[in-house]
Amino acid sequence: MTTHNTSLPLYSAAQLRELDRRAIEEAGIPGYTLMTRAGEACWAVINQCWPGSHALSVFCGAGNNGGDGFVIARLALQANWQVQVYQLGDVARLPADARQARDALTDAGGLVSDYVEGAAIDGDVVVDALLGTGVDRPVAGLWRSAIEAINASARPVLAVDIPSGLHSDTGAHAGVATVAAHTVTFIGRKLGLYTGVAADHCGEIHFADLAVPGSVMAQVEASARLLLATPPGSWFAPRKRVAHKGDFGHLLVIGGDHGMSGAVRLAGEAALRTGAGLVSVATRAEHAALIAAACPELMCHGISQPRQLRPLLDTATVILIGPGLGRSGWARALLAAVLQTRQPRVMDADALNGLAGQPQPFTQQVLTPHPGEAARLLNQSTAAIQADRLQAARDISQQYGGTSVVKGAGSVIQPNEGTPVVCAAGNPGMATAGSGDVLSGIIAALIAQGLGVDAAAVTGVCLHAQAGDLAARAGERGLIARDIIAALRTLMNAGDVDSRDT
Repeated sequence: MTTHNTSLPLYSAAQLRELDRRAIEEAGIPGYTLMTRAGEACWAVINQCWPGSHALSVFCGAGNNGGDGFVIARLALQANWQVQVYQLGDVARLPADARQARDALTDAGGLVSDYVEGAAIDGDVVVDALLGTGVDRPVAGLWRSAIEAINASARPVLAVDIPSGLHSDTGAHAGVATVAAHTVTFIGRKLGLYTGVAADHCGEIHFADLAVPGSVMAQVEASARLLLATPPGSWFAPRKRVAHKGDFGHLLVIGGDHGMSGAVRLAGEAALRTGAGLVSVATRAEHAALIAAACPELMCHGISQPRQLRPLLDTATVILIGPGLGRSGWARALLAAVLQTRQPRVMDADALNGLAGQPQPFTQQVLTPHPGEAARLLNQSTAAIQADRLQAARDISQQYGGTSVVKGAGSVIQPNEGTPVVCAAGNPGMATAGSGDVLSGIIAALIAQGLGVDAAAVTGVCLHAQAGDLAARAGERGLIARDIIAALRTLMNAGDVDSRDT
């Protein structure tokens, strides 16, 4: 799997604490210097994003995140802004660097007030420097009140390092979290900024490395990678002039029970647009002619008994089962036949529901659950899946084998072995019927063309998300699955879409 130049490292809170320690102790950068640089980075973003503003409200907690806030407040005061600073937490417990930053603010003439519930928020811009990366339990009491007041203020918010209340490792929130227009994060990108509910809280993400040397960063292995663009590979190169359809694999798509014929058609069309040489569809007999008439490039077969599936299974390069499969006896019989094969496979939708609770570990497969399906695979609640999407992806791969893709904002891909990947692209317009069928068809087509299951999952998720972003240029609302398919051909031949991460 190639990630060079197309991905960035993502770190856990523990890893970032270790990087911070090494920057101070081994690279010799004083902690207060790092804090000052963080405050300066935030101040630069404030001036860049809100150039007409002249008043700032800053909420500071009792840790180093609060120290960053004091630096920002001092810089604003020195620029002749009106500055309002609220302090939460025990001032006596401020770390030394944060204490120094607070003293520098008050020495410059700044006033710091204890926050009380209902206090006015008067600034043009609000700075959230309350909790940082240390949240590990539900936010309550005055802290919750302050976050709710910030969100209710109708003023634009800049979050320092991470929106308060958002879990740095999972992207879940602890009951409540600040909704920021911009987030400035430091030293290393936090894992939780890019998955879970983070997209509704972070706004635009800005990164400041605080001049921490690469030699320090190299000492701590990242928890995951943030995928910014489709990974390069030889399969993107121009095809040989003497190529024929057999060179690009034969994909068998199985599904389409009564009333769900559209799902297999979408998956099959997506596979063709992704470059698969041949795509066969095994579906209910009454659907086969309809699908073939709508998309004559698909070879459609009416299947009523599993024995009819055997010749198709024997000739397939890769198998995709699940789109529109349903949960009938017919569906269960077809799934049982597929589970006896050894070709690479992609399992989606009701194939996952049929597999749930009956792990048959197989490394040459990609499982593509949404959170509800992931919950059934792991016998957990959907809320538990969403609370730690990366752990869910790890657990699915460990129990069922192969590569797992936990879909949603910040889709998580856990290879059979190796570092998980989070996709940076995609948009809420893709939350529409058939979008998952398109994704499964893309991944299966990449396997048919010779990619391993890990690489196909990573590349497929990115292609799908970027195609969705390309389709959304005409508007997110009203985007349908066929719009994603229509954008695929452009992407397959025109390179990457720019990342939104700055």
